[in-house]
Amino acid sequence: MREPGLGRVLGMGAVVLLFGLVGCRTGTPAPTQGAETADTPSATPTPTPLGPTAELTIVVDLGHGDPDTTWRLTCNPAGGNHPDPVGACQALEVNGAAALPPVAKDQACTMIYGGPERATVTGTWNGQKVSAAFSRTNGCEINRWAQMVPLLPEPTS
Repeated sequence: MREPGLGRVLGMGAVVLLFGLVGCRTGTPAPTQGAETADTPSATPTPTPLGPTAELTIVVDLGHGDPDTTWRLTCNPAGGNHPDPVGACQALEVNGAAALPPVAKDQACTMIYGGPERATVTGTWNGQKVSAAFSRTNGCEINRWAQMVPLLPEPTS
């Protein structure tokens, strides 16, 4: 005859044993947060480079008769005399592959004039030579410009 409750006790023992085995899969205790292990050479993480590298010159003509503005920009690390190097590098990382190449000749674009702004971006980005011209003369060009803000200034017109 079975004693009452013995099945429950055995069931609980199986659960404890199961969780104990799961926690000790490798036979070594799990490291505590912030502790070093033999597999971890240092508790301080090594910074990982963010995004592609760039060495670019950006020349902007706002189209109002003012002199052109020229900025230098480096990415990884972000620097140069660009007014927002971090934002400019992020715009390149997110949209550079789509916005740096010219609009395809057979691309249908709305015939909307966005303003007189023009810009050129030259140098290297992600190991490739760059020579891109930007304007706001139609819907496709307006979109390209918008994708590259803040690399290019927010239009004023």
